[in-house]
Amino acid sequence: MSNMSNYLEKKICDMVLGLTDWTMPTVYLALFTADPGEAGSFTAEVAGSIGYTRVNVTDAMAAANATTGQAVNEDVISVGPATADWGVITHAALVDSSTIGAGNVLMSAALNSSRNIQNGDVFQFAASQLSVTFS
Repeated sequence: MSNMSNYLEKKICDMVLGLTDWTMPTVYLALFTADPGEAGSFTAEVAGSIGYTRVNVTDAMAAANATTGQAVNEDVISVGPATADWGVITHAALVDSSTIGAGNVLMSAALNSSRNIQNGDVFQFAASQLSVTFS
């Protein structure tokens, strides 16, 4: 995942230039049936109350590699099980709020392959499947 939202780009730029302080929030995984885009729209986020909740990923991620700028998840990240069909999940995002449809998208990316999540399914990233890159 390396597509930063407009929100994150501004926060980092202002912080690097010393114009503002920014306390990094707890980071959550959000799932989408369409691209949230650089504007960070939550329109296509999976609906709540059907077994979907955002998952805290801060503790699952390893520190970034100093050479590649890439960090990967050390632990399995699971969302669900679905209590109704979620549809075809095409994108994932890192966000700064646990509340569905709220907060700010930090980064997003298309999945390598879309996943049709139906009632009873669990969405998972196996260890080392979720990567974040700054390069």
